Amino acid sequence: MATVRYPALYQINTRVWLTELSQTLGRSATLDEIPNSELDLLAKQGFDWIWLLSVWQTGLAGQKVSRENPEWRREFEETLPDLQEQDIAGSGFAITDYHVHQALGGDAALARLRERLRQRGMKLMLDFVPNHTALDHSWVEEHPEYYIVGTEQDLAHSPENYVRVARKTDQRIFAHGRDPYFPGWPDTLQLKYANSDMQAALLGELTRIAGQCDGLRCDMAMLVLPEIFQQTWGLPIEPFWPQAIQCVRKQVPEFCFLAEVYWDREWTLQQQGFDYTYDKRLYDRLRDKIARPVREHLYAGLNYQDKLARFLENHDEPRAAAVFSPTVHQAAAVLTFLSPGLRFFQQGQLTGKHKRISPHLNRGPLEPVDNALEHFYDQLLSVLRRPVFREGSWQ
Repeated sequence: MATVRYPALYQINTRVWLTELSQTLGRSATLDEIPNSELDLLAKQGFDWIWLLSVWQTGLAGQKVSRENPEWRREFEETLPDLQEQDIAGSGFAITDYHVHQALGGDAALARLRERLRQRGMKLMLDFVPNHTALDHSWVEEHPEYYIVGTEQDLAHSPENYVRVARKTDQRIFAHGRDPYFPGWPDTLQLKYANSDMQAALLGELTRIAGQCDGLRCDMAMLVLPEIFQQTWGLPIEPFWPQAIQCVRKQVPEFCFLAEVYWDREWTLQQQGFDYTYDKRLYDRLRDKIARPVREHLYAGLNYQDKLARFLENHDEPRAAAVFSPTVHQAAAVLTFLSPGLRFFQQGQLTGKHKRISPHLNRGPLEPVDNALEHFYDQLLSVLRRPVFREGSWQ
């Protein structure tokens, strides 16, 4: 498949998609049941990349935390007023194993879906979570030294950042995965990048995953930069990304890396080998509806802008239709998706859905289609399919 200068990516919440399909079929659906007609439509709309969110194996420990966390549960109930326990699957980012969840059909079903995408000229992107694992990842038993550990004092003083984990032979206190500005994610454990064996093991996982897809969206990629890791944990570490990206590209030369990144580290990660980095700054400036900062943002050189992933929503942000009025939404979309870089859309955006669906849920609410917005996006996508907007020079 040819590489496009300005490709389009479509993010799909895999578990929610299959739940909807299961309701239609009257039985549990796997990746094999995704109709060819839906893939044909995505190809016709002009998407080059399909990002399947939350395909990896998750565990009961993470699901239990998701179901019992009162703050999260309030959010879930706002999304789904008829919330049921089975709707809370646990976060797709609390990963126990980089194999496709058996409920989705396993690795073999993913391989078949990837081939169906390839036949239609589309590439497959999946998730990679470098900062942490689930509470019940096999490394907790086999390699506890791969994690940041804490003391009784740490647990007493910062219970939001540490947890006591019962292993087969003992109990240990581990740190939750976190960034330096917020409490830890309670369904995760923090990997210890100061341990070179851990980095090597993670690199092994990464190179294996690269055989299952064409690209990876790397969750909170800036957290494992040496300066940020030291700020968070007080430990000096060796850089991970340059080595990891180089290693994967020896195996798969055209493999694509997309970084979720904030705090003005976009250029840093581009220099370390990422093909694309999130452009949250443009989104924030459009949301604030002040023209000058938007214009100034677009003055940057194309060597930087061509590697930005432009979006109006994703699974971490509120729905665009809920943030922007209809006319502002359309103007913001024109600015976002006619700018250079990767054009990044989310499932439900094109039909004007208002409710964000947490990655902990496997069901979404029923919402009406916004016909006017759907027509607008049909027009915009038809423009983006033109060769000049995919390959042309931007100024």
